[in-house]
Order: sequence, then structure tokens, then C-alpha cells
Amino acid sequence: MILIIAEKPSLGRNIASGIGQMQRRDGYLEGQGYLITWAFGHLFSLCDIETYNPQPNGSTRWTMQNLPCFPREFRFELRKGENKKADAGTVKQFGIIATLCNRPDVDTIVNAGDADREGEIIVRLCIQNALKTPKTLKRLWLPDQTPQTVAAALQDMKDESEYDLLAAEGYARTFIDWLYGVNLTRYATIRTGRLLRVGRVIVPIVKAIYDRDLAIRNFVPEVYYAAISKEKTDGEEIELLSKNKFEKNDLQKAEELCRLYNETGAVVTSVKNKKETLFAGKLYSLTKLQNFLGKKYKMSMKESLEIVQGLYERGFLTYPRTNSEYLATAEKDKIRQILAGCRKIGYPVKFKDSKSIFDDSKIESHSALTPTYKIPTKDQLSEKEMQVYSTVFRRFVAVFCEQDCIVSKTEISIAVGELETFLLKGMTMLEKGWTKYDDYTQKDKILPNLKQGDAVNINFQPKEKETTPPKHYTIETLNNYLKNPFKEEKSAAKDADAEGAEDDSADYKAIFEGLELGTEATRTGIIDNARKSAYIDLKKDVYSLLPGGEFLIESLAQMQINMDKYKTSQLGQALKKVYHGKMRVEESVKLAQEEIAEVFARDPEPIDSVIGKCPLCGGDVRRNNSFYGCSNYKEKGCKFSVNTVICGKMIPIAQMQKLLSEGKTDFMDGFVSPRSGKSFSAALLLKGEKAVFDFPPRSVAQQNPPQEPPVGAGGEMPPPLEPPDA
Repeated sequence: MILIIAEKPSLGRNIASGIGQMQRRDGYLEGQGYLITWAFGHLFSLCDIETYNPQPNGSTRWTMQNLPCFPREFRFELRKGENKKADAGTVKQFGIIATLCNRPDVDTIVNAGDADREGEIIVRLCIQNALKTPKTLKRLWLPDQTPQTVAAALQDMKDESEYDLLAAEGYARTFIDWLYGVNLTRYATIRTGRLLRVGRVIVPIVKAIYDRDLAIRNFVPEVYYAAISKEKTDGEEIELLSKNKFEKNDLQKAEELCRLYNETGAVVTSVKNKKETLFAGKLYSLTKLQNFLGKKYKMSMKESLEIVQGLYERGFLTYPRTNSEYLATAEKDKIRQILAGCRKIGYPVKFKDSKSIFDDSKIESHSALTPTYKIPTKDQLSEKEMQVYSTVFRRFVAVFCEQDCIVSKTEISIAVGELETFLLKGMTMLEKGWTKYDDYTQKDKILPNLKQGDAVNINFQPKEKETTPPKHYTIETLNNYLKNPFKEEKSAAKDADAEGAEDDSADYKAIFEGLELGTEATRTGIIDNARKSAYIDLKKDVYSLLPGGEFLIESLAQMQINMDKYKTSQLGQALKKVYHGKMRVEESVKLAQEEIAEVFARDPEPIDSVIGKCPLCGGDVRRNNSFYGCSNYKEKGCKFSVNTVICGKMIPIAQMQKLLSEGKTDFMDGFVSPRSGKSFSAALLLKGEKAVFDFPPRSVAQQNPPQEPPVGAGGEMPPPLEPPDA
């Protein structure tokens, strides 16, 4: 008897469809020599710190006494619910799995987790904790969940041991993320008095948005002059923009250049016309699909992933969490079958055996997203499901369309003597080809009818312009950054439909080396956690920083916790070495432990450290968990205190010291009005026994500065920190 353990019930049902004639039992299916049961995703999770480093009194309160925690051996336990006890349904289902694993008639157990590192260890943990005596272990690897694919995969199962390196990377990633998450979350929370979710990937994601938003906030436009000509030649206006730019004080130089250009004159030096084939964009990876859906339909990454995952589980799409835009050469016959189905419903497609489509060197685990032979009808899908499915389907049709898209490209070179040459580019579409089926937004650009040797009328004039601030991250630009954080961002987003010929070797090199931040499988969930934690916001498809995110990044900087893209990528590279068998799990975990140990060894701003003298009684002002307070609070009843966080803004020690010694801080950005939710700038000013806001001089942009109540006016000390419910 063969026991198949699926990652979730829906996968179990789909496997049963591929086998046929199975009977339902309590928590499993049986028939045709198979037993099929399932987990509910993660049935097991890593134990918490108290399992390894319990406090003497059994307290679960977060303290520094049991930190840092570096387990000699990581332990897993059945996942707990909100009541801190294992969920009854989880306990029951694992009991069923354990019973089936140890049935005498079961000789083979099949891991049918999702086809990725996470699915690999989800089922492995179930088997490891359930199985009492050794049995044959196999792996069922499903690129899609159609009955046809299931039936074929059951005949081609490999030994589970062939996926040991994938599992090793999965365990290493799990252990490292636990080490960062539990140690640094507790450390930062205890030190700031506010729950801060600190993670290996979430922090550099928030940091990227923080850096961009602060660059926008602090941007000061600069005036410059550009030399521009807009004159008509034979009745058609020709615009020429010089590459030369002049600073605000160099207007005279700009005028001199324009005069020189106008005196020299302009002549057409060459005209090139060429017919070309315009290629469709590549097939979709999950990131590129989410980019498109976010841009066109304003779908969040969480929503689009849930929909594409559902379409995969219903057998309409292939496995979604893929980082590749290419197909494997071994899939050519399968693609021929899908194309045959497309032709039956009227789409003009043909098989194309091209390196731009089939390239094993650009596939890590999974091929690009494609439709399966199972094509849904309109009434089977909701409106949003149809938007997602049709996006994938139309791109597939475009890539294999038998009708080429033919365009005429024109390039006209116009020279102003030997001073500067201007290049005009235009394009007209001759045959629409694949653009009839897939999104294509570029319009024809027809150039003036000029010939080599023609004189071009010019009248260059200086035009005053302003530099523009960086743009907020969108779903597309943030995804592109996370995919390769060391690649220079393009000044303008390239049309997604014209990416077919783009050299993407640098991106795949970054992915395969582990330079990306997060993975296709985890990135969506991490960004969603950052939103739930009120670190970032998403409106339509634009991300912005929230006060909580600003507090997180500035708090970590103040505590000298460096978790930038460089640190995260270093660990990402170590994880890839585990996957390729070049590093052991223990070695990668040790790297993380060393980084975390440095944080605790530095102890940069110890709680209870003296930072200055009290302006009321002259006693020592100390930094506590969530406030700066006078140490004579008990002995002399001095009530001087200032919260470390005021209106969502963390007050740095350096500014607090300035307040104590000079009576006023510098003006600081990032305060947020609790009433209006608007941000504002202010300094803190000592006024008698109180610290109050002092606002910058009024300007046109600030007619009504927020009138916040006085801060740090003394009173009762904040209560001791209780462990957050996290």
C-alpha cells in the first residue's frame, strides 16, 4: 500500500482525481492501492525561546535574561492557536497521518508537498514526527495539478533523498529566519517599549521604502536650463533637446550655446528605415505577473497570489511560485498538447523551438507560468480570476502566435555641425501579429518626411526646468528592486510587452546566487506582514512609508542593528550554497548566529544608561524602556520624564541630550498628528517643567501647524513592559 501525504486537502483531492475511484474515510481517501491524507499547510512550527532557555519562575514575559537564544538543536512542535495550545483539528489530523504512516500494510510513503522548499519540509516534518519504523520514501513533484499530470507523475516518482538539498535549504532558511525574528524582535521591543517585528527580509524591504520616501520628503528641486528647439520644417514641427544642461546661475552660458547652435544650423546626416519583427514579452514569472496585475488592475500582491494559487489548485495554471520566465526543454511535448487545445478554440498558435522560450539554464526549480490543457469556461471563473487567467493565457498565445508582429523602424540623425547630433526614432506597425491577443500599449510614432542632406530649421532657446524628486515605489518597481537589489533602477519603466529581446542574464545570475531579497514563495507574505504591522501602506499600486515603519528603521539605526540589503543578501547567498551542496545547514546557521551575537555584544544603548542631568533637580536622567526619566523619581519625587516616542517619532538620545543641555532639540521630521494623521516637523523645547513642541516659522505650505498637547510633562512613569501578543 502506498500512502501519499499532500500539503493541503485540495491537493489531496486533485491527486485522487488523477488516480480515480477512491473512497472517502475520516481524514483520508483510500482506493486503487493508495491512501491519501493531508496536512493543513504547516502542522509544525519551531518551538519558542522558553523551550530552550526557560526563565526560573516559568514566566513568559519578554526579558533580556534569556537572550540571545541559539539552540544546539532546533525543535518543532504542533502549531499552537491563540490560546497557546495546539489546535484540536491539527492534533486530530496529525493523529490520522501518524496512524496511516505506521499501518503494517503501508510500505511506501510519498511526500506530496507543494513543489518547493517550503512544501518539501512541511511533509517531511509530518513523516519524521509520525514514522516509528523506516519505510520507503518517495517524492511526488507536480508542476500542475491536472489529473493527466498527476497520473504521469505517479509513474515517475523519485526517491525522497534526491530532494535532500532542497530540504536542507528549506530548514536552513527556517532556522535563520527564526533566529533573527525571535532574538531581534524581542531585543528591539524590550529596548523601545514598543512591539517591533524584526526579520531578515522584512527590515530591508521597509528600509528600501523608508530611503525612497525620505529622499522624496527631503528633496529640494534645483532649477536648471535646457537648450530646446521646436521649429517647423516643411510644415512639421521637429523638437530637438540638447544633452547639455546648465545650472541656475549659468543662464548666460545657455544663451551662448543656443546662439552658437542657431548660427551653425542643422542638417539631416542619415535616414535609416528597417523592417523588424517585434517579439512578444516573455512568459510570466510570479513577480512579473504580479507587476502587471498591480499596474493594470491595482491588485495587491497578496490578492493576486491568492487568485493564481487558486487557479493552480483547480488545475488551470501551472505552479505559480516560479522565478523563471522560461520553459524546460523536457516540457516541449506538454506544450505541444496545450497549443493543440488553444488551436481547437480558435487561437492561431504554433510550436516554436526557440532558446528565447526553452532555456534550462534559466530555470532553478520551476518553469514559467502557463495555462494547462484544462481551459476554463467564463462561467467557471469570477471577474478577477478571469483577469488573472486571461493575462497568463494571452501572454502564452502571444509567445506562440504563428503571426509575427512586423514593424517599420525609422532613425533620423540630425547634426548641428560637429557640436551635437540628435537622433529621432519612430516606429509604425505593419502587421499586428501577436499584439491582437496580448496587451501592447506603444502607439505608432511617425517621423517627419526628411531625406539625407535636408536642412532643418532650428531656433534653440534656453528653457527653465526643475529637477524632479524620485518616485514612490510601486508594486512593479519594488518587486524589481527585491529581485535584484544591486541593479541600477531604470529611469523609465520599459514597456512590459517589449521585453522579449532584453538581456536578463544579470537578473537570473542574481537569483541563482541568492542576491534577491526574499523569494517568489515568501516575498508576498513578507510584504503583507509589513502592511499588517503598519510599517508601509499600499494605495492602488503605490507603496508609502507609515510612521511605524519610520520608527522601526530609525530605532534599529539607533540600536546599531544593521539589516540592510547587503547583510540579507550575504545570508541569501549562504542559503543558495546549502542548496547546491557547498555549505552545510549548520554552517549557514552559524553565520546568522555570529551576526546576532554582535548585536548583543555591542549593547550600544543600555537600558538605564545615564544620558544627562535633570533640568528640575539636577539628578541623572536615564534612558528606560519607553521613556527618559529622572533617577530621583523615588527618593525626591522628581517627576521629570519624556517619552522615547512622541507622536510616532522616536526621539534619539543625541536630541534628548541636546534638550537637557541646551533646552531645545533640532527641528525633526516625522511627527504624526494623532488627530489628523498628518505628518509635521517640530523641535522639543523645555518650558518650565514641561517639554513642548516648537514649530518652524510659518510658511505658505504650513499655515496651520498641528497644535499638539505638551509632551513629557511629568506624571506617573509608564508601566513595565508586558510581552506583546505576537
